[in-house]
Amino acid sequence: MIARAYVDGYNLYYGCIRGTRYHWLDLSTMFRLLLPNFQITKIHYFTAIVAGRPEDPDKPMRQQAYLRALKTLPNVEITLGHFLTHHVRMRLVNPLPGQDNTALVLKTEEKGSDVNLASYLVHDGHLNRFDTAVVLSNDSDLLTPIRIVRRELGKKVGIINPNRLHPSKVLAAECDFIKQIRRGVLERSQFPRSLIDAAGRFENPFQ
Repeated sequence: MIARAYVDGYNLYYGCIRGTRYHWLDLSTMFRLLLPNFQITKIHYFTAIVAGRPEDPDKPMRQQAYLRALKTLPNVEITLGHFLTHHVRMRLVNPLPGQDNTALVLKTEEKGSDVNLASYLVHDGHLNRFDTAVVLSNDSDLLTPIRIVRRELGKKVGIINPNRLHPSKVLAAECDFIKQIRRGVLERSQFPRSLIDAAGRFENPFQ
């Protein structure tokens, strides 16, 4: 079956990559292992450019190296949103007696990626670019575009759940199949340590 994959990069990272040694992830290999009976013609990867923090100033460099690695894959297309960082006052769970019950915190939110994913999913469905859409996310905000693709366009939709916990119940109820990303698949889906593109050789910065 002809399929396109739509990857919520933020969900993928925080669902099963962060805190592991599997950051150098080859998405094409991963989807081949997860869906051996599908022909994945395009992988849309949605993310936002991160900023350095005092505790991790090299984070943007590592992300740029990973995006560069993804660009060596001919069937991967990267679409960027953005991060919005601002100060916001939030309530404390257990303030001390006499203490202010709020604190000023630095809040960072990813903007645009979920909307971009939903837009490409519905647009590609209307243009008949797939028989099956594969959505890698556990974000229930994607319920409406998934429902449109299935009920209005008559396409199949599969969910790849990146979370270690159970998939979203609303997404599970509105899809044709669900697969979990297991540690063994991540381990077998790593890029080679060294890659070459038009700019030259570069290496895995997560080692």
